[in-house]
Amino acid sequence: MTDLIHNCDDAALLAESNGCSVYQFRNETGEGVMTVYKVFPGVTLSYNDFHMEYYDSVFHPGKEVFCIDHCREGRLEYTAKDNAYSYVESGDLKLDRRLTHTGQFVLPLSHYHGITIAFDLAEAAQSVSGAIKGFTVDLCGLQKKFCPGIYPVVLRSLESADHIFSELYAVPQKIRQMYFKIKVLELLLYLDALELTQDSEEKPYFYKSQVEKVRAIRRFMEEHMEETYTQEELSKRFGISLTMMKKCFFIMYGTTMGAWLTSYRMNQAAVLLKSGQSLNVAEIAGRVGYDSPSKFAAAFRKVMKKSPTEYRNSRIPEGGLQ
Repeated sequence: MTDLIHNCDDAALLAESNGCSVYQFRNETGEGVMTVYKVFPGVTLSYNDFHMEYYDSVFHPGKEVFCIDHCREGRLEYTAKDNAYSYVESGDLKLDRRLTHTGQFVLPLSHYHGITIAFDLAEAAQSVSGAIKGFTVDLCGLQKKFCPGIYPVVLRSLESADHIFSELYAVPQKIRQMYFKIKVLELLLYLDALELTQDSEEKPYFYKSQVEKVRAIRRFMEEHMEETYTQEELSKRFGISLTMMKKCFFIMYGTTMGAWLTSYRMNQAAVLLKSGQSLNVAEIAGRVGYDSPSKFAAAFRKVMKKSPTEYRNSRIPEGGLQ
């Protein structure tokens, strides 16, 4: 089953032992790591940890597969239909056949963490059915139930599924292999019994032109953070309706435009405060779009939990600026 990963020409194998393989993916925006475990013949479970802005996938399954992705943290853009995109967020399950897994995957928050359980149906159907006497879940039927077409189906707000996956993020090594088997079977039983509703399947999607405009708006705000533009001005400048702009931005980035801009400005101010430049607080406030130093100081404290002066005088944490 790990030969599915071998279909990714840009996956570098870092280590392999005792049914576990570690792969690395890199580009100019960062790197990602997949730690893949063999669970049953034809079944793998992988931990996915990516810190990148995007990833250009060249993956082709080359066989009939059924994949279940759980997002623990971050966001992932995927093709929801022809020329349209939607977003996986924390707690979502994405189920698909990997038929649209070639092309660019954007990580709007520049990170994504989750688990993938992948089934090579030709091999897994037999190994799963023979795992426990009387286990009657039909893997091929499950794939047809959730993935009748070529595009992924995303399920949200499934507390039971979230509970199943939450227990997989901290498994002691000595019980890992057996525990993986139990949890995979539990998940399959749960999905087999799950009744699909229209609400559970619906995720907002946006056309490519809308997504590109919202990305351009975000870049514009980054490049002009010292200036103030109303949302109405931005929607007119980029030719997108105000309502659609706000909705698309929220779904893509998980926050409002105003909250995102404030956070971005404060993080840039934090860099300036620690840069060693001889800029006073008022000058830094001006550079990040605040005419009033007192309003800047209040916003900075709210985001960074310290006043600008306290932050400047504090030690830089080991992980860098936060």
